[in-house]
Amino acid sequence: MELIFELAIILFASKLAGDISVRFGQPSVLGKLLVGILLGPAVLGLVSETKTLEELSQLGVILLMFIAGMETDLDEFKRSGKAATLVGVSGIVVPLFVGYLTGIMLMMTTYEAVFLGLLLSATSVSISVQALKELNKMQSIEGTTILGAAVIDDVLVIIALAFLMSMAGGDVNLSMVIIKKVLFFGGAILVAWKVVPWVLKKFAPLKVTESLLSSALIICFLFAYVAELTGVAAIIGAYIAGVAIGLTKYKHEIVEKAGTLGYSIFVPVFFTSIGVKASFAGLSQHLGLIIVLSILAILTKLIGAAAGAKMASFSWRNSLGIGAAMVSRGEVALIIATIGLESKLISPELFSIIVIVVLVTTLVTPPMMKYFFKQPSLRKDMKNTA
Repeated sequence: MELIFELAIILFASKLAGDISVRFGQPSVLGKLLVGILLGPAVLGLVSETKTLEELSQLGVILLMFIAGMETDLDEFKRSGKAATLVGVSGIVVPLFVGYLTGIMLMMTTYEAVFLGLLLSATSVSISVQALKELNKMQSIEGTTILGAAVIDDVLVIIALAFLMSMAGGDVNLSMVIIKKVLFFGGAILVAWKVVPWVLKKFAPLKVTESLLSSALIICFLFAYVAELTGVAAIIGAYIAGVAIGLTKYKHEIVEKAGTLGYSIFVPVFFTSIGVKASFAGLSQHLGLIIVLSILAILTKLIGAAAGAKMASFSWRNSLGIGAAMVSRGEVALIIATIGLESKLISPELFSIIVIVVLVTTLVTPPMMKYFFKQPSLRKDMKNTA
């Protein structure tokens, strides 16, 4: 029964905080992230970080990226391929290099310094997706560039991590890692093209309630699961599933119903749970390092990704908006940090610091995107969709 009570608190507080955030001219997601900190153990302690809450949160981010996939304009996505590649690659090179130099200055070994660079190179656009929706940028060339760059970023960072782990003596077969990625994307594209429309067509006429939505969710969850199995983030699998369904005639019905399901419970839980993870124990002892790494994490991604966008002929403002959207490290960086902790490439103290840095990058992303992508009368146009 405690979970039920916590869910009631999360839904009430996240909706209220989101509304307040919009009234102050900020994306609603910022309010939901902040209220998570307020509700969590770091402040009021009304909501605790449990396995069940974490799993509900995972469902939330999967549904969020699934919906984003269905709302993606594939023609625009194709046109943004070059820009997405430039943004994804430059958004890795700059933080990787600066992170490596920072690690060397902190007296880390070469492998540890490279790992720190990879940590700073990670990107999770799940937060950015929500901000893009609220800023009406989801189907723009900037939005599709950001989503494409995130896919490229995820694949390159995971392959680089596998290479580092194999060099550092970990039990990692680099060739197998690359083969798994190729098989996943090749298989996912084939299934998306041939199987997904067939499955939806067969499920649609079934004489049971919401058979179409159920079939769409089955596809989403299977894509996410297989992505995770092959070392690709589950959110990428969910996004590809969404793109596949977005090409069918069932798109609009599924988007509406999946949106109702996701935004009524699972997505708010995801946003709030990020803040719940915050812990400020022992913060004062490492405050200087936290500030330095946070600044580096923000600037390196912002500058690196913006440089790639500028090379793709975006204006400076839109380039910086794209760079801002890539700043959030989210769950991707936390997964990599956990791998580093288990492999002794980072210490428990540095792991705790990284968690705070990830939280900082997540909090600053929505207002930065709002600033660079701001439009006339934006406050009136923004809506609390989470």
